Amino acid sequence: TDDKEYVGFATLPNQVHRKSVKKGFDFTLMVAGESGLGKSTLVNSLFLTDLYRDRKLLSAEERIMQTVEITKHAVDIEEKGVRLRLTIVDTPGFGDAVNNTECWRPVAEYIDQQFEQYFRDESGLNRKNIQDNRVHCCLYFISPYGHGLRPLDVEFMKALHQRVNIVPILAKADTLTPPEVDRKKRKIREEIEHFGIKIYQFPDCDSDEDEDFKLQDQALKESIPFAVIGSNTVVEARGRRVRGRHYPWGIVEVENPGHCDFVKLRTMLVRTHMQDLKDVTRETHYENYRAQCIQSMTRLVVKERNRKDRSRNR
Repeated sequence: TDDKEYVGFATLPNQVHRKSVKKGFDFTLMVAGESGLGKSTLVNSLFLTDLYRDRKLLSAEERIMQTVEITKHAVDIEEKGVRLRLTIVDTPGFGDAVNNTECWRPVAEYIDQQFEQYFRDESGLNRKNIQDNRVHCCLYFISPYGHGLRPLDVEFMKALHQRVNIVPILAKADTLTPPEVDRKKRKIREEIEHFGIKIYQFPDCDSDEDEDFKLQDQALKESIPFAVIGSNTVVEARGRRVRGRHYPWGIVEVENPGHCDFVKLRTMLVRTHMQDLKDVTRETHYENYRAQCIQSMTRLVVKERNRKDRSRNR
């Protein structure tokens, strides 16, 4: 009797899963912040890749003269049969000049260009293989050497918070003591609220989620901004080989939650919220851009029609 009452649409999730795995996933991550805050090291640590092999390091004089440019690094990662096409968008030159007025503009323009390209492809005739280059998340690196946010940080985040999911990062956390990390995090959170900056909001847990997931989600929310340390070198600590940094006073372990928030950031970015970051990009940021485009196109059409009517009535 059970077989007679069973239609079969309960297998739909499995069909979607198979199709998604076959197609593969893509994710575009932007890293922004001044030079020397460990952006490249952190990205390599997060995805266990070496994306910056051919990078040319600039002298202090060259850095001051350099303008903000946008560079892209794409890499295909495979894990347990699941393929991820990861694109890292870097912003070398950001915040390094003597005068950094509006140095966020090239970054904002780049994000808008990706929206524009996607909008054109979506409105075109052949919509089968649209390449999605929209920026799904921006890790914004905040210097550990200042007192909270600097005017440049506020300006950047306010200019971009309607365009992209911003996740603030407190860089080089190994230069701070644990009480200093807590103090700085609190100050940064207060200033984000005070300046009305809308950073990425973690979605609320569903009531049917298990308690462990709810606790993990709460811990992630309370960790903002993530205090991180990056390292691509393996060191020996208590008889174990770990990724970390060797100092005269001891070893800082990248993947030790007691030392920094690296594991929490990786969990959020890859294991629990990658799809939500993509959904928010599609449903909120891109939709806002699309609505503006359609409004301005409609306005132009109405203007043109009115002009023709007036010339006809003369």
